[in-house]
Amino acid sequence: MTLVQVVQLLVSPTHRYAGRPADGPAAGPDDELVQRVDVRRNLGIVGDRYFARPAHRDAAITIMAAENLPVDINPEVDLRQTRRNILLRGVDIDSLVGETITLDSGEGPVTLAVNRAARPCAWMNATVGPGAQRALQGKGGVRCTPLSDGVITVGEASFHVVTASHDTPYARN
Repeated sequence: MTLVQVVQLLVSPTHRYAGRPADGPAAGPDDELVQRVDVRRNLGIVGDRYFARPAHRDAAITIMAAENLPVDINPEVDLRQTRRNILLRGVDIDSLVGETITLDSGEGPVTLAVNRAARPCAWMNATVGPGAQRALQGKGGVRCTPLSDGVITVGEASFHVVTASHDTPYARN
């Protein structure tokens, strides 16, 4: 078991990054950062813009490492600018593509298949600051499919790699 910190959680009911980055993001609700999320197997996070969308089932939840936020470009950067759902501290989540992981913040483990990298786009330069897209290359987070129902809350959590396709420093079940 590895202890990690769930730093932030974002649930956004609207797709705010459409059109050209130079035009800026669409307005969204002020309450996108939440203290808990309800996860549904194969569907995503309840209330999120990608919940139950067939085209996004393999990318229904995005996770990013807090250590990779480009704070040198924008000290105030958080999930509202990167549009990821879960911000973790204490794990190199980008190195775990192809793995199955669990995250347990105290209400039981939530199992996630880490499918692929969440590649940063030109919107990062518009929302975080110039140079953010390049700064996030290879560390923009991962796109996941939830394999179980559950709850994730902000705060300390246990983290496990359930299946390992290569050597990883994180605990395995």
